[in-house]
Amino acid sequence: MTREIGRRRALQASLTGAAALGVGGIGPAAASTPRPPRGAYAHNVEAVGYSDLDHRPAFKMAVRQVRGRWYLYTGHFWHSGWSVVDVTDPRRPEVVQFVPGPDDTWTLQVDLSGDTMVTALERVFPNFGGDPSADFEDGVYIWDIADPVRPRRLSHYRTGGTGTHRNLYPGGRYVHLAAGLEGFSGNIYVILDIGDRRRPREVGRWWVPGQRDGEAGEPTDAEPHSHGFCCGNAGDVSLHGPAYPAGRHVYLPYGGAGMVVLDISDVSRPRRVGGLSFSPPFHSRFGVHGVLPVPGREIAFANSEDVSYGAGPAPHASIVDISDPAEPWLLSTLPAPVPPADAPYDDFATRGGWSGPHNINHHQHHPDVQRQGDLFYIAHFNAGLRVYDVSNVRLPREVGYFVPPEPTRRYGPMPEDALVAQTEDVVVDRRGYIYISDKNQGLWILRYTGPRA
Repeated sequence: MTREIGRRRALQASLTGAAALGVGGIGPAAASTPRPPRGAYAHNVEAVGYSDLDHRPAFKMAVRQVRGRWYLYTGHFWHSGWSVVDVTDPRRPEVVQFVPGPDDTWTLQVDLSGDTMVTALERVFPNFGGDPSADFEDGVYIWDIADPVRPRRLSHYRTGGTGTHRNLYPGGRYVHLAAGLEGFSGNIYVILDIGDRRRPREVGRWWVPGQRDGEAGEPTDAEPHSHGFCCGNAGDVSLHGPAYPAGRHVYLPYGGAGMVVLDISDVSRPRRVGGLSFSPPFHSRFGVHGVLPVPGREIAFANSEDVSYGAGPAPHASIVDISDPAEPWLLSTLPAPVPPADAPYDDFATRGGWSGPHNINHHQHHPDVQRQGDLFYIAHFNAGLRVYDVSNVRLPREVGYFVPPEPTRRYGPMPEDALVAQTEDVVVDRRGYIYISDKNQGLWILRYTGPRA
């Protein structure tokens, strides 16, 4: 305990030298970037605050402002439940509520809009400490968060199967689920109507031909998905999520099946209109892990996830032209991170832990999240947070990074090799504060101090 208190004090002292910030917004960048905390590496990004989250490492996050105060909602990696963190003063984040979740259940994912929050329920993977024989909750919980620090559960929608992974709720009636249903291989796309939040109901679904048990690739005309779509290895075809709607279209990150574009004008019968394969040349298991369409610029960001500890094909983070959703095409790939000159490793692929891109600043549907512009933020596992200037979509370039210090305590079995930093998720609020989570340490709050495009 004494050692932990000392570590907190040392960390807080290392942040004291950061430039003074107004709580209501960010002023001009300091003339010189403060030194990063001990053990961290940074360029054009400064550490503002840190919380150990009461020793519950966070995974996915969502942020909102309510009556002048800012709140971050987090799922957790190794603990079932959700935390509410007051980040009004980003230098002093405070956990103001922890809501316990069901036993033996992953509660990783969280999204919200207005006074409604949606949280995922899923079977824990065995290599993440799950017990395949244990009972668990599946589907999603729907919450009322009118009182921002006391979420009130309204309903539980059960999917059966393995539950749901990363879902998206952009407000209104529909929640877009990545659901592992009984009778299917991998996750499929499900549209959930929560017009009555106490009585959610499925209104549409779509899957890649061959995902349904016993299905021989070509669906019948009565089935609500399209013909003739081929993909990577059958076992690698799964919707990771979130499925991201943009107008009448929705963009699906479908693993070995690539990026899939559906028309959901009729939510009861989603219809495939286009797609882009990434496997090969990239690995197929999570060949497309995330997609973020930016309709105003007619581009989308897409990336893979590499869980091979650097032993497999190269991962990718890409920019795609979606001016014609029926015929998307690759514009460019973001450059791979390069270790700092004084780092004790030559590249991130071999430094230990998972490497490559993971999550991006996805919650563009929320008014309190910074709009996607010329800066693109991506969580890059053992390379920390990476920031790219994407003003020229043909020539994206890295302009900043923050690699956290190594964790000092193992909370869970991942990563399976070295205990190294594993940056998982990133959210950027409209004040410009950047929140990143990690498998085995707390919440870092950062800000970008570099040049703007």
